[in-house]
Amino acid sequence: MSGIDHWLPTFDVGERHEIAIALPAEQALRRALAAPAAPDRFVRLLFRLRGLQPDGSIADFMAANGFMMLEHTATTYVVGLVARRRRVPLADPDAWRAAVRPRSVRIAADFRAEPGLGGSRLITETRVAATDARTLLGFRLYWLIVGPFSKLIRRRWLRAAAEGQVARCID
Repeated sequence: MSGIDHWLPTFDVGERHEIAIALPAEQALRRALAAPAAPDRFVRLLFRLRGLQPDGSIADFMAANGFMMLEHTATTYVVGLVARRRRVPLADPDAWRAAVRPRSVRIAADFRAEPGLGGSRLITETRVAATDARTLLGFRLYWLIVGPFSKLIRRRWLRAAAEGQVARCID
């Protein structure tokens, strides 16, 4: 087991999106990570309203906004964070896996590319696991408001990658 299934196999809230892309899986993932975090003005506005830095590529965005890289292979990129009202700083992926702090959520997000007909399928998924029922209820209420915008952003990220938009090259 690898990727997001390895890092957060059980979760309370999840969201998954995918798009077909006419590239081998390895190239599709590189293109996704190099795509702009804010491929249009509306996405940039959404990030700014949330207090997030939308500059650079998707990979830059994840690093600049507190996500820790958990795994990166030729076809899989997984990031995570732990939050309790604010992001909780962690030393390394093992600390992320072990973090079970009261009233917190563990979030894992990925981009992965799987071989498909005429190229590959580029997939992005987000999973959230809450430590307790009260935290889960609070997160679900938060997600009622934020969730639709998260879907829109993820779909625009996939479209930007499929169209070949590049913020900068990722090696």
